[in-house]
Amino acid sequence: MSRDRTPDSHDFPTRRYDLVKEFVIALVVVTVLSLGLAAIFSSPDEKAITMSGWAKADPDNLVTTAASELAGTTTSATYGAPYNSAAEGQKLGPIPLQKLGGVRVPVDSADLVLGPLSNVSGDPKLSAALAHWKAATPEQQTRWATAYTDAIGTAAADGEPAAGAGGEVGKVAASGGYGPVPALSTALLGLAKAGGLEGALTSSGNFYGGDQTRSLLLLSDGAYLEDQAVAQNLGGDQWGMMNEVGNAPGQPWMWLYTFWYQVKPFSTSDNADAEVWGLMMLLTLLLMFVPFIPGLRSIPRWIPIHRLVWRSYDRTAQRR
Repeated sequence: MSRDRTPDSHDFPTRRYDLVKEFVIALVVVTVLSLGLAAIFSSPDEKAITMSGWAKADPDNLVTTAASELAGTTTSATYGAPYNSAAEGQKLGPIPLQKLGGVRVPVDSADLVLGPLSNVSGDPKLSAALAHWKAATPEQQTRWATAYTDAIGTAAADGEPAAGAGGEVGKVAASGGYGPVPALSTALLGLAKAGGLEGALTSSGNFYGGDQTRSLLLLSDGAYLEDQAVAQNLGGDQWGMMNEVGNAPGQPWMWLYTFWYQVKPFSTSDNADAEVWGLMMLLTLLLMFVPFIPGLRSIPRWIPIHRLVWRSYDRTAQRR
Protein backbone atom coordinates (compact mmCIF):
# COMPACT_ATOMS: atom_id res chain seq x y z
CA MET A 1 0.00 0.00 0.00
CA SER A 2 1.39 3.33 -0.93
CA ARG A 3 1.34 6.27 1.48
CA ASP A 4 -0.29 9.53 0.61
CA ARG A 5 2.18 12.34 0.16
CA THR A 6 1.28 15.90 0.90
CA PRO A 7 1.61 18.14 -2.17
CA ASP A 8 4.22 20.39 -0.54
CA SER A 9 6.43 17.76 1.10
CA HIS A 10 9.20 18.03 -1.55
CA ASP A 11 8.67 21.58 -2.78
CA PHE A 12 11.66 22.97 -0.84
CA PRO A 13 15.14 21.54 -0.16
CA THR A 14 15.81 20.53 3.45
CA ARG A 15 18.88 19.85 5.54
CA ARG A 16 19.68 19.03 9.14
CA TYR A 17 20.21 22.12 11.34
CA ASP A 18 21.58 22.23 14.90
CA LEU A 19 19.99 25.35 16.33
CA VAL A 20 21.72 25.13 19.71
CA LYS A 21 25.15 24.75 18.13
CA GLU A 22 24.61 27.70 15.80
CA PHE A 23 23.38 29.85 18.69
CA VAL A 24 26.39 29.05 20.86
CA ILE A 25 28.83 29.78 18.03
CA ALA A 26 27.12 33.07 17.23
CA LEU A 27 27.08 34.05 20.92
CA VAL A 28 30.79 33.36 21.35
CA VAL A 29 31.73 35.25 18.18
CA VAL A 30 29.62 38.29 19.06
CA THR A 31 30.93 38.33 22.65
CA VAL A 32 34.59 38.20 21.54
CA LEU A 33 34.02 40.91 18.93
CA SER A 34 32.15 43.14 21.39
CA LEU A 35 34.82 42.88 24.07
CA GLY A 36 37.65 43.30 21.60
CA LEU A 37 36.16 46.29 19.80
CA ALA A 38 35.12 47.88 23.11
CA ALA A 39 38.67 47.60 24.41
CA ILE A 40 40.14 49.13 21.24
CA PHE A 41 37.59 51.75 20.21
CA SER A 42 35.60 52.52 23.37
CA SER A 43 35.10 56.13 24.41
CA PRO A 44 36.40 57.31 27.80
CA ASP A 45 33.97 57.17 30.69
CA GLU A 46 34.80 60.48 32.34
CA LYS A 47 33.36 61.51 35.69
CA ALA A 48 30.70 64.20 35.72
CA ILE A 49 31.99 67.77 35.91
CA THR A 50 30.96 69.41 39.19
CA MET A 51 31.04 72.92 40.59
CA SER A 52 33.53 71.78 43.19
CA GLY A 53 35.83 70.39 40.51
CA TRP A 54 35.51 73.62 38.53
CA ALA A 55 36.34 75.77 41.57
CA LYS A 56 39.41 73.73 42.43
CA ALA A 57 40.71 73.33 38.88
CA ASP A 58 40.09 76.88 37.61
CA PRO A 59 39.08 79.29 40.41
CA ASP A 60 39.86 82.34 38.27
CA ASN A 61 37.33 81.31 35.66
CA LEU A 62 34.62 80.74 38.27
CA VAL A 63 35.25 84.19 39.78
CA THR A 64 35.12 85.75 36.31
CA THR A 65 31.91 83.90 35.49
CA ALA A 66 30.29 84.99 38.76
CA ALA A 67 31.08 88.64 38.04
CA SER A 68 29.79 88.28 34.48
CA GLU A 69 26.53 86.77 35.76
CA LEU A 70 26.06 89.80 38.00
CA ALA A 71 26.82 92.08 35.04
CA GLY A 72 24.35 90.23 32.81
CA THR A 73 26.87 89.62 30.03
CA THR A 74 27.08 85.81 30.00
CA THR A 75 25.72 83.55 27.28
CA SER A 76 22.65 82.53 29.29
CA ALA A 77 21.93 86.15 30.27
CA THR A 78 21.76 87.18 26.61
CA TYR A 79 20.34 83.94 25.21
CA GLY A 80 16.66 84.78 24.97
CA ALA A 81 13.81 82.28 25.27
CA PRO A 82 13.11 80.10 27.15
CA TYR A 83 15.19 81.83 29.88
CA ASN A 84 14.68 85.55 29.19
CA SER A 85 13.69 88.09 26.55
CA ALA A 86 17.17 89.46 25.92
CA ALA A 87 17.40 88.24 22.31
CA GLU A 88 15.29 87.16 19.35
CA GLY A 89 17.02 83.79 19.25
CA GLN A 90 17.02 81.21 16.49
CA LYS A 91 14.95 81.81 13.36
CA LEU A 92 13.88 79.61 10.48
CA GLY A 93 13.66 82.13 7.66
CA PRO A 94 11.33 84.88 8.91
CA ILE A 95 9.82 82.66 11.62
CA PRO A 96 11.29 83.37 15.10
CA LEU A 97 11.02 79.82 16.41
CA GLN A 98 12.83 80.47 19.69
CA LYS A 99 10.80 83.56 20.49
CA LEU A 100 7.53 81.85 19.66
CA GLY A 101 8.24 79.32 22.42
CA GLY A 102 8.16 82.09 25.01
CA VAL A 103 9.96 82.45 28.31
CA ARG A 104 8.93 79.18 29.95
CA VAL A 105 11.91 78.80 32.34
CA PRO A 106 12.64 82.33 33.57
CA VAL A 107 16.19 82.62 34.87
CA ASP A 108 17.83 85.83 36.13
CA SER A 109 21.57 85.48 35.60
CA ALA A 110 22.37 87.43 38.78
CA ASP A 111 20.22 85.00 40.74
CA LEU A 112 22.62 82.19 39.77
CA VAL A 113 25.05 83.93 42.14
CA LEU A 114 22.78 85.67 44.64
CA GLY A 115 20.35 82.78 45.12
CA PRO A 116 22.85 80.26 46.54
CA LEU A 117 24.62 82.95 48.59
CA SER A 118 21.34 84.09 50.17
CA ASN A 119 21.01 80.66 51.80
CA VAL A 120 24.43 80.87 53.47
CA SER A 121 24.18 81.76 57.17
CA GLY A 122 26.74 82.76 59.77
CA ASP A 123 28.87 84.99 57.53
CA PRO A 124 28.55 88.69 58.49
CA LYS A 125 30.72 89.90 55.59
CA LEU A 126 28.58 88.04 53.08
CA SER A 127 25.38 89.33 54.65
CA ALA A 128 26.71 92.89 54.45
CA ALA A 129 27.73 92.41 50.81
CA LEU A 130 24.29 91.06 49.89
CA ALA A 131 22.58 93.96 51.67
CA HIS A 132 24.88 96.43 49.91
CA TRP A 133 24.04 94.88 46.53
CA LYS A 134 20.29 94.83 47.10
CA ALA A 135 20.25 98.45 48.26
CA ALA A 136 21.81 99.68 45.00
CA THR A 137 19.91 100.57 41.84
CA PRO A 138 20.06 98.18 38.85
CA GLU A 139 22.20 100.70 37.00
CA GLN A 140 24.70 100.88 39.87
CA GLN A 141 24.80 97.10 40.15
CA THR A 142 25.58 96.80 36.45
CA ARG A 143 28.37 99.41 36.71
CA TRP A 144 29.97 97.57 39.63
CA ALA A 145 29.85 94.17 38.00
CA THR A 146 30.97 95.45 34.59
CA ALA A 147 33.91 97.35 36.08
CA TYR A 148 35.01 94.30 38.03
CA THR A 149 34.68 92.02 34.99
CA ASP A 150 36.79 94.44 32.94
CA ALA A 151 39.39 94.64 35.73
CA ILE A 152 39.62 90.84 35.85
CA GLY A 153 40.21 90.77 32.10
CA THR A 154 42.97 93.35 32.40
CA ALA A 155 44.56 91.49 35.30
CA ALA A 156 44.47 88.22 33.36
CA ALA A 157 46.22 89.91 30.43
CA ASP A 158 48.93 91.08 32.87
CA GLY A 159 49.25 87.62 34.43
CA GLU A 160 47.54 88.53 37.70
CA PRO A 161 45.21 85.93 39.30
CA ALA A 162 41.59 86.82 39.88
CA ALA A 163 41.46 84.50 42.88
CA GLY A 164 44.23 83.34 45.17
CA ALA A 165 44.91 79.80 46.26
CA GLY A 166 42.95 80.31 49.45
CA GLY A 167 39.88 81.54 47.64
CA GLU A 168 40.50 85.24 48.27
CA VAL A 169 40.15 87.69 45.42
CA GLY A 170 43.56 88.73 44.18
CA LYS A 171 45.17 92.07 43.37
CA VAL A 172 42.48 92.91 40.86
CA ALA A 173 40.19 94.05 43.71
CA ALA A 174 42.79 96.30 45.31
CA SER A 175 41.26 99.42 43.79
CA GLY A 176 38.28 100.48 41.76
CA GLY A 177 34.55 101.01 42.15
CA TYR A 178 33.49 97.39 42.33
CA GLY A 179 31.08 97.65 45.26
CA PRO A 180 30.30 94.26 46.84
CA VAL A 181 31.06 92.29 43.65
CA PRO A 182 34.50 91.03 44.77
CA ALA A 183 33.06 89.84 48.09
CA LEU A 184 30.16 88.09 46.36
CA SER A 185 32.45 86.42 43.83
CA THR A 186 34.78 85.26 46.59
CA ALA A 187 31.88 83.85 48.59
CA LEU A 188 30.55 81.94 45.56
CA LEU A 189 34.01 80.47 44.97
CA GLY A 190 34.20 79.33 48.59
CA LEU A 191 30.72 77.82 48.43
CA ALA A 192 31.64 75.94 45.26
CA LYS A 193 34.87 74.58 46.75
CA ALA A 194 32.97 73.37 49.80
CA GLY A 195 30.56 71.44 47.55
CA GLY A 196 27.45 73.42 48.45
CA LEU A 197 26.92 75.39 45.24
CA GLU A 198 25.61 72.55 43.10
CA GLY A 199 23.03 71.49 45.68
CA ALA A 200 21.87 75.09 46.15
CA LEU A 201 21.33 75.50 42.40
CA THR A 202 19.62 72.17 41.72
CA SER A 203 17.19 72.57 44.63
CA SER A 204 16.19 76.09 43.62
CA GLY A 205 12.50 76.24 42.73
CA ASN A 206 12.05 72.48 42.82
CA PHE A 207 10.57 70.56 45.75
CA TYR A 208 12.45 67.39 44.85
CA GLY A 209 15.72 69.14 44.09
CA GLY A 210 16.30 67.51 40.73
CA ASP A 211 16.26 70.49 38.36
CA GLN A 212 19.72 70.81 36.78
CA THR A 213 18.86 73.86 34.64
CA ARG A 214 20.51 76.55 36.76
CA SER A 215 23.54 74.43 37.51
CA LEU A 216 24.10 73.67 33.82
CA LEU A 217 23.59 77.31 32.80
CA LEU A 218 26.20 78.55 35.27
CA LEU A 219 28.62 75.81 34.25
CA SER A 220 28.16 76.46 30.54
CA ASP A 221 28.63 80.22 31.01
CA GLY A 222 32.19 79.59 32.12
CA ALA A 223 35.12 78.48 29.99
CA TYR A 224 35.96 75.39 32.06
CA LEU A 225 33.24 73.16 30.59
CA GLU A 226 34.14 74.07 27.01
CA ASP A 227 37.84 73.51 27.68
CA GLN A 228 37.09 70.01 28.96
CA ALA A 229 34.95 69.28 25.90
CA VAL A 230 37.59 70.48 23.45
CA ALA A 231 40.22 68.37 25.21
CA GLN A 232 38.05 65.31 24.47
CA ASN A 233 37.45 66.38 20.82
CA LEU A 234 33.83 67.23 21.58
CA GLY A 235 33.89 70.86 20.43
CA GLY A 236 31.40 72.22 17.96
CA ASP A 237 33.94 72.04 15.11
CA GLN A 238 35.20 68.61 16.15
CA TRP A 239 33.81 65.17 15.42
CA GLY A 240 34.27 63.43 18.75
CA MET A 241 31.53 61.52 20.54
CA MET A 242 31.42 60.18 24.07
CA ASN A 243 29.17 57.85 26.04
CA GLU A 244 27.18 59.27 28.90
CA VAL A 245 28.56 58.89 32.40
CA GLY A 246 27.96 55.46 33.91
CA ASN A 247 26.26 52.58 32.14
CA ALA A 248 23.81 54.67 30.11
CA PRO A 249 24.13 54.28 26.32
CA GLY A 250 25.78 56.92 24.22
CA GLN A 251 24.37 58.85 21.31
CA PRO A 252 25.82 57.31 18.12
CA TRP A 253 22.54 57.94 16.32
CA MET A 254 23.14 61.69 16.70
CA TRP A 255 25.88 61.72 14.05
CA LEU A 256 23.39 62.39 11.26
CA TYR A 257 22.12 65.43 13.13
CA THR A 258 25.51 66.84 14.13
CA PHE A 259 27.00 66.16 10.69
CA TRP A 260 25.29 69.21 9.21
CA TYR A 261 26.98 71.54 11.70
CA GLN A 262 30.32 70.71 10.09
CA VAL A 263 29.41 71.83 6.55
CA LYS A 264 28.45 75.15 5.05
CA PRO A 265 26.21 77.07 5.19
CA PHE A 266 25.29 75.65 8.62
CA SER A 267 28.84 75.83 10.02
CA THR A 268 28.90 79.63 9.52
CA SER A 269 25.26 80.45 10.24
CA ASP A 270 23.96 82.15 13.40
CA ASN A 271 20.72 80.22 12.99
CA ALA A 272 22.32 76.82 12.52
CA ASP A 273 20.21 75.16 15.23
CA ALA A 274 16.93 76.13 13.60
CA GLU A 275 18.18 75.44 10.08
CA VAL A 276 19.54 71.99 10.91
CA TRP A 277 16.30 71.16 12.71
CA GLY A 278 14.29 72.26 9.68
CA LEU A 279 16.47 70.18 7.34
CA MET A 280 16.13 67.09 9.53
CA MET A 281 12.36 67.49 9.67
CA LEU A 282 12.28 67.74 5.86
CA LEU A 283 14.42 64.61 5.47
CA THR A 284 12.23 62.78 7.96
CA LEU A 285 9.09 63.68 6.02
CA LEU A 286 10.71 62.57 2.77
CA LEU A 287 11.58 59.23 4.34
CA MET A 288 8.03 58.79 5.63
CA PHE A 289 6.40 59.60 2.31
CA VAL A 290 8.80 57.78 -0.05
CA PRO A 291 6.07 55.27 -1.06
CA PHE A 292 3.83 58.15 -2.17
CA ILE A 293 6.32 60.37 -4.03
CA PRO A 294 6.33 59.72 -7.81
CA GLY A 295 9.78 59.14 -9.20
CA LEU A 296 11.39 58.68 -5.79
CA ARG A 297 9.37 55.54 -5.13
CA SER A 298 10.50 54.09 -8.49
CA ILE A 299 14.22 54.18 -7.64
CA PRO A 300 14.23 50.51 -6.45
CA ARG A 301 13.01 49.45 -9.90
CA TRP A 302 15.62 51.55 -11.65
CA ILE A 303 18.41 50.26 -9.38
CA PRO A 304 17.45 46.60 -8.88
CA ILE A 305 19.60 45.87 -5.85
CA HIS A 306 16.88 43.52 -4.59
CA ARG A 307 17.78 41.09 -7.37
CA LEU A 308 21.21 40.61 -5.84
CA VAL A 309 19.60 39.76 -2.52
CA TRP A 310 17.16 37.26 -4.04
CA ARG A 311 19.46 35.71 -6.67
CA SER A 312 20.07 32.56 -4.61
CA TYR A 313 16.35 31.98 -4.11
CA ASP A 314 15.64 32.65 -7.77
CA ARG A 315 18.17 30.03 -8.90
CA THR A 316 16.68 27.45 -6.51
CA ALA A 317 13.16 28.23 -7.68
CA GLN A 318 14.14 27.84 -11.33
CA ARG A 319 15.69 24.41 -10.70
CA ARG A 320 12.51 23.24 -9.01
